[in-house]
Order: sequence, then C-alpha cells, then structure tokens
Amino acid sequence: MNNQDNSVDTQKAAKYNKWVVVLSVVIPIAVAILFGVKIPNVEPLTFLPPIYATTNAFTAFVLVLAFNAIKNGKVKRHESLMKLAIALSVVFLVLYVAYHMTSDSTKFGGEGVIKYVYYFILITHIIMSIIVIPFVLITYVRAITNDIERHRKIARITFPLWLYVAITGVVVYILISPYYIF
Repeated sequence: MNNQDNSVDTQKAAKYNKWVVVLSVVIPIAVAILFGVKIPNVEPLTFLPPIYATTNAFTAFVLVLAFNAIKNGKVKRHESLMKLAIALSVVFLVLYVAYHMTSDSTKFGGEGVIKYVYYFILITHIIMSIIVIPFVLITYVRAITNDIERHRKIARITFPLWLYVAITGVVVYILISPYYIF
C-alpha cells in the first residue's frame, strides 16, 4: 500500500476521492431500491440470514485482529486483514440484498422492553451502516495513497463505527431469528 518514497500520492487520492463520493451515495440508494424489489417466481433465499450474520461476526473478529496487528507494528498483516474486512462487508451486502429481493421481511415478535431494545439497536445499526461507508472508503484511500497520518486520524473514528455495525448486525439477527419463517 505504501509508496517507496513515503510521499502522499495526491493525484491518486484525488481520483479515488471521486469514487468515495460516488460509492457513498450510490450504495445506500441502490440497497434501498433493491430492498423494495422482489424477484418473482424465485425460491426465497431463507437460508441466508444466519450466513450473513456470521459474515458480520467474522468482520468484527477481523477488525479486532487488524487493530491488534497495527498496534503491534504488523503493517502488512493489518493491511491484509483490512482488505479481508472490506471483502467480508461486500459479501454481507450482496447476501443481505439477495435475501431481501427474494424473501419477505421478518417482523420482530418480541414485546415489552426487548422490543424497544431491538428497535434501538436496529435503527442505530441501519444509520451507522450508511454513515460508515464513506469512512471506510476514505480510510482505505488514505492508506493506499500513503497518507498515513490522516489515515490514522480517520481510522480512530472508522474502527469503532465499523465494529459497531458488524456487532449490532449479529445482535439484530440473534434477536429476530426466533421469528423467521422457514
């Protein structure tokens, strides 16, 4: 990821930053649109929720490993783990959209305090999952353009946001899983 002369590649950064803006807008809009699309005459992919919840769990685990790697000065390991975390997040997104394009949304059936806890976690998860997209992309661009100081600064924000999204994705699944119809 680093240039050999350790200088920031500003031309590369400018090019990538345009993609950051585009993807940060297009991804949430595309997901929202696709969430409402139902593919007719296709077998519902009801087996996907535990798979994409597990993908979220792996993402959280990989993020913690990557954090520990960089804290221990293992830059290459950190780099590899962060690429894996991004790939896992993309896999999650594809599976999530595929499920919702083929299956009806599951209604949460809990009552009382747990209902409020579930909806609080779900709403904050959804909001943070949208907010984290540009943070992840900007953090990655700063790393690959060798803007390490600015990478570190934004990574301090990106890491807890992304970890929250990954962990709450699992929690949301655990809370709603009793209500899935298979």
